[in-house]
Amino acid sequence: MAQARPGDAPLTHDLLGIGFGPSNVAMAIAVGEHNARVGRPETVTAHFFEQQPRFGWHRGMLIDDATMQVSFLKDLVTLRNPASEYSFLCYLKSRGRLIDFINHKNFFPLRVEFHDYFEWAAGQVDDAVSYGHEVVGVAPVVRHGTVEHLDVTVRSGEGLGLHRARNLVIGTGLRPRMPDGIERTDRLWHTCDLLAKVDALEGSAPSRFIVVGAGQSAAENVAYLHRRFPGAEICAVFSRYGYSPADDSGFANRIFDPEAVDDFFAAPEDVKRRLMDYHRNTNYSVVDIDLIDDLYRQMYQERVLGTERLRFLNVSRLTGVTQTAGGVRATVQSLVTREETVLDADVVVFATGYRPADPLALLGEVADRCLTDAEGRLRVERDYRVATEPELRCGIYVQGGTEHTHGITSSLLSNTAVRVGEILDSVLDRGRKSGSDEVRTVADGAGRNSAPVRCGRPRIPRGNEG
Repeated sequence: MAQARPGDAPLTHDLLGIGFGPSNVAMAIAVGEHNARVGRPETVTAHFFEQQPRFGWHRGMLIDDATMQVSFLKDLVTLRNPASEYSFLCYLKSRGRLIDFINHKNFFPLRVEFHDYFEWAAGQVDDAVSYGHEVVGVAPVVRHGTVEHLDVTVRSGEGLGLHRARNLVIGTGLRPRMPDGIERTDRLWHTCDLLAKVDALEGSAPSRFIVVGAGQSAAENVAYLHRRFPGAEICAVFSRYGYSPADDSGFANRIFDPEAVDDFFAAPEDVKRRLMDYHRNTNYSVVDIDLIDDLYRQMYQERVLGTERLRFLNVSRLTGVTQTAGGVRATVQSLVTREETVLDADVVVFATGYRPADPLALLGEVADRCLTDAEGRLRVERDYRVATEPELRCGIYVQGGTEHTHGITSSLLSNTAVRVGEILDSVLDRGRKSGSDEVRTVADGAGRNSAPVRCGRPRIPRGNEG
């Protein structure tokens, strides 16, 4: 599927990935497993670029006792290939904890453990990624009126480099969302900043934290700060009466089934809106019931003992915040009485969620060839390929930002393994339809046909061209 280089043209890859979080790590694994089972003419050349210097996934939220909200079976591979040697169970075997995990009788690992699994998996395919490389531009390569390739400009410590692709897979993750007019500072944090900034407060004896939000991250931050700083008051601000429990019952969880993506994609717009409303309590602004019970139990105990450090300012909202010489002054307003309470605090933590990165911002003039719907949202086909003008022959695939077309589960970890399989199938199918008989080339460190690692081995062997 890849092309030989005429003259000084850059080497053409079948697939270039932008970002190397869990989604594109899974994509790299899927490509590697495909290449390991086919002959060389059918292999896919792929490479990925990641701006971070190493793999990292929400590192600021890896609280020591926080657990995943999805089953370990929804790892990077199992729902696509249950026999894969990149599964969470193979990771446990390599770490010597498989029996211990089985005896634990728990489907939901610690988040820090699942992050270690992601790092382990990323390490198996690190010959397919260039860390410390930022994609800064995408330009169309036009021939006879059609866009046959995309030139991707990448910036690194060595300067700018140019790479050519027949397909892009954009997996740039999420961006922290802050309230309008508020910027992150050393006193105004987003939850993603927590562990990176909290150590700087050690020894300063903070007296009060304010945590804004009603979801899982907000509750985890409240519990963590309450435990970490036993002399501080923790004020939780949210517009509800209390935290709402997540619905993780068997029937409700069917919204996360792969088949639910088919149903949602085919549904009329009014049905899509209703489905999102019906099942919002499976994923948005909801908290694990065990954590809710723990926080309530702690609050009640403190009231009995007269040592209240947990304060819940419910049915309220934060209406103003300013930094002072020693911290932050926040104004909290009751939604019922409109009465305002002014609180001086050391830090305000905003658990205000995330927004998907805008893929069009990366695509430059190529974005003008991408189609949008009546509401200005990106049109995305069932195979996660962006709908484009017919003159653009390249595939642009997105891993994220597809809730409006594919539903709640489409960009979550629950669907990662299945999603990358569908994208790879689409790339292969489009390649077959193109009928390309061009000479194949393989870039240095990209698209190597390496055999999968055995459970317990530390990494893929390098240099096996198969």
